[in-house]
Amino acid sequence: MSPLDRIANVSILKQHEVDKLYKVDNKPALSSNEQLCFLVRPRIKNMRYIANLVNADKVAGRTRRYKVIFSPQKFYACEMVLEEEGIFGDVSCDEWAFSLLPLDVDLLSMELPEFFRDYFLEGDQRWINTVAQALHLLSTLYGPFPNCYGIGRCAKMSYELWRRLEEEEDGETKGRRPEIGHIFFLDRDMDFVTALCSQVVYEGLVDDTFRIKCGSVDFGPEVTSSDKSLKVLLNAEDKVFNEIRNEHFSNVFGFLSQKARNLQAQYDRRRGMDIKQMKNFVSQELKGLKQEHRLLSLHIGACESIMKKKTKQDFQELIKTEHALLEGFNIRESTSYIEEHIDRQVSPIESLRLMCLLSITENGLISKDYRSLKTQYLQSYGPEHLLTFSNLRRAGLLTEQAPGDTLTAVESKVSKLVTDKAAGKITDAFSSLAKRSNFRAISKKLNLIPRVDGEYDLKVPRDMAYVFSGAYVPLSCRIIEQVLERRSWQGLDEVVRLLNCSEFAFTDMTKEDKASSESLRLILVVFLGGCTFSEISALRFLGREKGYRFIFLTTAVTNSARLMEAMSEVKA
Repeated sequence: MSPLDRIANVSILKQHEVDKLYKVDNKPALSSNEQLCFLVRPRIKNMRYIANLVNADKVAGRTRRYKVIFSPQKFYACEMVLEEEGIFGDVSCDEWAFSLLPLDVDLLSMELPEFFRDYFLEGDQRWINTVAQALHLLSTLYGPFPNCYGIGRCAKMSYELWRRLEEEEDGETKGRRPEIGHIFFLDRDMDFVTALCSQVVYEGLVDDTFRIKCGSVDFGPEVTSSDKSLKVLLNAEDKVFNEIRNEHFSNVFGFLSQKARNLQAQYDRRRGMDIKQMKNFVSQELKGLKQEHRLLSLHIGACESIMKKKTKQDFQELIKTEHALLEGFNIRESTSYIEEHIDRQVSPIESLRLMCLLSITENGLISKDYRSLKTQYLQSYGPEHLLTFSNLRRAGLLTEQAPGDTLTAVESKVSKLVTDKAAGKITDAFSSLAKRSNFRAISKKLNLIPRVDGEYDLKVPRDMAYVFSGAYVPLSCRIIEQVLERRSWQGLDEVVRLLNCSEFAFTDMTKEDKASSESLRLILVVFLGGCTFSEISALRFLGREKGYRFIFLTTAVTNSARLMEAMSEVKA
């Protein structure tokens, strides 16, 4: 519903003779209309719903016309279900190839939040074709992409399918000047840590607190200081928001109060005006000032609301624990903090997130901790979460170290390899090292935890770590920065190996000679499985520092809560 609302809202649909909108769930649509049109994702449960409705009409002796529109694409399996249910002849099927929704000047979303669970948990590759189609659309609009880099298995499949589409329709982009110089493909599972951390840039915090949905957010009465909720579009056109969106939260209040003072000064100018100046002021400036005033009061309200919620949760303590986990200090203290979090039943999703962060940064939990945390969690929040643990384990988010898999054991295996060169043994030893997160080693190699002399000044950020209060540079963003510097993966072999992606890191340098120097500064980053506002802010910062311009294409915007909900079998 949200993406549709951005394209054609209810009033537009009403103008085109849409009588009423129903949500597809297990209730019958009590409509007296002669025609029903279903706009659905190609899912089998949706087909069953439609079949039940059509069959109920048949039993009641009603005749209507039915149309099913699949978005973003039609799948054969869905038509099979309609056939099995005996209604294939009663409905007409169509496809709405909706693959890209511009949420902002530099952000395109495919609005496929299900991509993450479908691919990274179920191993379902159904959406890869949709990604390839979206990229094909972009290359027909903006010419070929001269430099392609990617890391991850899904990245490689999307890239290969997209290249195949390009080859089939080679004529379209041949000879065109490329407008976008570089394209990056990144799998979400090569950097779970960034997505699991609490966000502290303003836009990320708004997303964590109020949920930004499809580029807009519902501010409740506590923000609007009236009795009504208000839906606000958050993008570059909102002048106030545009200036604070990438700022660390600690700077936002100061900025807003300064803005309020400036606004007051502009209002006060009208005091000494004569009639003619007054007329100009009213006709030209007043409307803009009023608009700015309205936005300013909304963002101040949002900040106050965030502050209230965060002090209630003891946010400082939480952030301190996260930073300790990232740096690998005080692991015992952090573990007891998580246990306390679970015992106080703060929130099932938050507790899971912290456990996953502990697991990934520590390369899996030692058996004793894993069992104890899992038991406490199930006792605190209920046994129905048992399946969720199985999902997290499968996705590599919350794992248990195999007995004897401490570092010393790993080292002894590797040293044994050196003497024992039988090929079979090599693969055995290394297969037991697969699916490890290796976060510490990667962090050292890429210097993700900046060494800071003195205080880290968040007002004047010096590197991308400011998006996590100076404690950590997002891994995904650091990789992009390194590859851009080298123009390839050369020299990053060790990092790629630690990410378990060696065969999936690729560089494709096609003809760069046609690309202008301006287009080579424009970079498209494709996040498969979702990206966070923190990563977007970090790369915007990198762009300002190095003179690049980043455009983001993501399967959906995500955050730690959405990630955990996708893995959870218990519906909130």
